[in-house]
Amino acid sequence: MTDPAEAIIALYRRHARTWAAARGERLPEREWIDRFAALLPARGRVMDLGCGPGVPVARHLSGLGHAVTGIDSAPEMIAQFRASLPGAEAVVADMRTLDLGRTFDGILAWDSFFHLAHAPQRAMFPIFRAHAAPGAPLMFTSGPEYGEAIGLLEGEPLYHASLDPAAYRALLDANGFQVVDHMAEEPAAGGRTIWLARRS
Repeated sequence: MTDPAEAIIALYRRHARTWAAARGERLPEREWIDRFAALLPARGRVMDLGCGPGVPVARHLSGLGHAVTGIDSAPEMIAQFRASLPGAEAVVADMRTLDLGRTFDGILAWDSFFHLAHAPQRAMFPIFRAHAAPGAPLMFTSGPEYGEAIGLLEGEPLYHASLDPAAYRALLDANGFQVVDHMAEEPAAGGRTIWLARRS
């Protein structure tokens, strides 16, 4: 049987357009995206990990004047990102092995990081650190507690995992990030559990 955590990339490749159509242009999490943006310098450089088609999140940040670099492991998502944000940088890459050799003024891993299994999630924090300029905000979504959950995308298993809050706090601290805010199952953001931190 295929490991559902390892099947994520292929799943999004198969259903990229269907997922983008279902996501649409609504931005129920706008308050949190704006809070992240408020910590950026003017015309900040943002790395959007797991950017998907670029709509609505990356397009909203771009509209605020920020330069968004989209990173996604699915070429089909990157193609849509390029169509949505002409001229923006877009890179096909797996976040688990990312090494761009430069830093950004902000890092966003919205509705993407939580598709990694527990060990790869822990291994992401040095990658966040390596790409974060001093003072850069980092925002990601997780689950509310330790565990795994399987959703569905077009009838196929869609893997999610989460560490417990204490583990995330320890990993952030060990990698030079201070927690700005944390909200579990935030109703105003569609029930997402959100972490907003900042590089020291």
